[in-house]
Amino acid sequence: MPEVELPNPEELEEVRSKTFTRRVALTTAIFAVLLAITSLGGNNAMKEMLLSQQQASDQWAFYQSKAMREHLYKTNSQRLEADLLDRGPSMRQVAKKKFEDMLRDMKAEEVRYNEEKKKIEEAARHLEAERDKNQSKDPYFDYAEVLLQISIVLASISILAVSAPVYYIAISAASLGTLMMLNGYLLLFRLPFLH
Repeated sequence: MPEVELPNPEELEEVRSKTFTRRVALTTAIFAVLLAITSLGGNNAMKEMLLSQQQASDQWAFYQSKAMREHLYKTNSQRLEADLLDRGPSMRQVAKKKFEDMLRDMKAEEVRYNEEKKKIEEAARHLEAERDKNQSKDPYFDYAEVLLQISIVLASISILAVSAPVYYIAISAASLGTLMMLNGYLLLFRLPFLH
């Protein structure tokens, strides 16, 4: 009968350990990629939020200048109306005609500024909505980054300790982090404590 050589139990443990280490290393690399994608989304959400805020502020400043001009034309036209009522019958026809033309032009400008103001307000409100949307996304990216970083640390610990339970906790943290990242991009749900 031929002799059968039985494998050394220590060698079997080493092979199994290498398989576990490779698996954990691969998933850790995936966690790192997810972290990079999360970081990109968080940075973009922050930039978009700040840009929208700045643009909305610019629009509101523009709105304010239009409102001031509208008010200026309104008060000047009221003054002209009062002058026409007060001195109208005693005015020469040419002067009266000039005052009436100026009054008509001022009222037209007042209406024009009012219309422009409405368009500016609409644009400013749209930019504020964009800002608010990106502001809502930002905390999800923040928490996703933290969870993915924790999962990378836990996965590294699981390699050193050759501990499957720690590895499963790392997978859980990464799964939750990935869910938070996806919600940062898509806003599928809202967590009240983040708003």
